Amino acid sequence: MSPVRKKMNDPMLALVQGFAAISVTAAVLGLVLFLSAPRDSRELPAEPTQPVATRPVSRIPENPYGPEDFTYENGLLTCTAGAALPGVDVSAHQGAVDWELVRESGIQFAMIRLGYRGYTNGGIYYDEYARDNLRGAREAGLEIGAYFYSQALTVEEAREEARLCLEVLEGMPLELPVVYDWEYVSQEARTGQMDRQTLTDCARAFCDAIEASGYEAMIYFNPALTESLLDLEALTDYDWWLAMYSGEMTFPHAVEMWQYTASGTIPGIEGDVDVNLLFVEESE
Repeated sequence: MSPVRKKMNDPMLALVQGFAAISVTAAVLGLVLFLSAPRDSRELPAEPTQPVATRPVSRIPENPYGPEDFTYENGLLTCTAGAALPGVDVSAHQGAVDWELVRESGIQFAMIRLGYRGYTNGGIYYDEYARDNLRGAREAGLEIGAYFYSQALTVEEAREEARLCLEVLEGMPLELPVVYDWEYVSQEARTGQMDRQTLTDCARAFCDAIEASGYEAMIYFNPALTESLLDLEALTDYDWWLAMYSGEMTFPHAVEMWQYTASGTIPGIEGDVDVNLLFVEESE
């Protein structure tokens, strides 16, 4: 490199070095200011423009009881975590019942079948023991509720079943609800192709007709029915009666009544009988 060229490049080199020093200083200063700024004033990534998907909130209360809250005493399941009354549900299948013996055994309530619909021809029938059972349980001092075994295919059939219940009751006061008991039989039954919406509508139609007459309404089901054919979210206006044959409560939702066995042995009733627990609020 010639002496003349070296002299000409010295000022340029100094200028470049000056700009470099200024850039480094500015960068350091910017970093210091960013780190010292309040957190909320820093520039953050933009919010996502699409809403985040969320699961719908269930209206169904959670079950306050678990498997650890129940034990057997004198052959009957009892709740150790709250007040629950033992009871039975009966129909003509049990024949004549000695209700005094039933009460003396510790049973405190009875659910009486009022009638049923056939699952082949769809005919509607009275339970031949309904009035005797209503009268006998009342005279023995038990609290009473009732139920209808439904095989309704339409809302009108469900209303017809409610009318039969009201005819049998003839205005008799009840301490417990009148229950819609629709059960799946088989694919060969007249109800074998029932769909979820229709069954839910039938349950609501029956319950509305019962409550319009001044009685409380309840819906009977087992867990399998709720998974396939009954929309519980649409039926939270009514009490629920769970059929789950186990000494352990594992159903996730709160229920008012639990049918925990179909093979109970109760003095005064010949043969097997359904036994239940009715959950009640404890008095203060």
